[in-house]
Amino acid sequence: MAGDEKTEKASPKKKRDERKKGNVFQSKDVITVGVIAISFIILQFWRPYIYKFTKEVFFKYISLMKTTNGLNDNFFVQVMKDITYTVFASTGILMAAVIISTVIISGSQTKFLISKENIKFKFSKLNPLSGIKEMFSIRAMVEVIKNIIKIAILGYVIYSSIIDNLYQVPKLVSMDLFSGIEFIASSIMAIVKSVVIAFLGISAFDFLYQWWEYEKNIKMSKQEVKEEFKQMEGDPKVKGKIKEKQRAISMSRMMQQVPKADVIIRNPTHFAIAIRYNIEKDNAPIVLAKGQDDIAMKIIEKAKESNISIVENIPLARALYKNTELNREIPLEYYEPVAEVLAWVYRMKEKEQSKV
Repeated sequence: MAGDEKTEKASPKKKRDERKKGNVFQSKDVITVGVIAISFIILQFWRPYIYKFTKEVFFKYISLMKTTNGLNDNFFVQVMKDITYTVFASTGILMAAVIISTVIISGSQTKFLISKENIKFKFSKLNPLSGIKEMFSIRAMVEVIKNIIKIAILGYVIYSSIIDNLYQVPKLVSMDLFSGIEFIASSIMAIVKSVVIAFLGISAFDFLYQWWEYEKNIKMSKQEVKEEFKQMEGDPKVKGKIKEKQRAISMSRMMQQVPKADVIIRNPTHFAIAIRYNIEKDNAPIVLAKGQDDIAMKIIEKAKESNISIVENIPLARALYKNTELNREIPLEYYEPVAEVLAWVYRMKEKEQSKV
């Protein structure tokens, strides 16, 4: 059905849900090229030290061969210690760089996600049909093409490097051991450098392809978008009940404010606005309550119970209902008409008090 076609871009919620499942965008080629490039840079810097450590242990045992009369257990233990030290001293920093760079490059793509979903055992992974289907998927075909291109590039780079340095190979005969090792190491480093530069293009393509495939796989159908919207916004019936309850609570609070008013300005039956003005606290008259029709009548009834003055002013009542907000000061243009109403109310109260 058309409604089931995944044509809509994944929503932020969908992406968060997929992330919780461990389904995140990641390019393995970027990780591989990044790790090789960092390792190459460190190896360039550390190569003299590798040469130094190897040379020291080599000459040590060459000299020992001239002076040692026999071999014993202590000699072999010392040999193992020296070899272990040389290996770790030579490659330790490189191994640490590989591990750290792998974590950083991978984590920068996944935002260091650790998902329990990927660790869980799933029987579906053992399904041979799923495996066969995956073998003949578009993703598998792209991987095959990428691997063929990688092998072709690697073969071409190695072949070109060998051809370029072929004329120097006979010189190895006249070189001493360490000069020969240095020559071979330099040649290998040149090959690695060329491979990294060539593979940068492949990693860029893989990054874009993985991003495109990830976005395509998490696309949503229009029905899924609607369902998600309902989940986020809530069911209309439930939402209606919540709003109704909120209105009831708001109404109750508003009615509790009416007895604090100084005057109720009304349009006989349609509008009622409760106004308070405390000279010591308020900069301007405050709207404590307002309502239309039934709510207006309730405000008036509440005002009568509390002996609040009620003034009829049709245009002012309409204007205040339309242009004011609860618990806010009235707009500047209504200061004068409201002040006149309040002044009248205060005069009435003074007359009543004088009679008493």
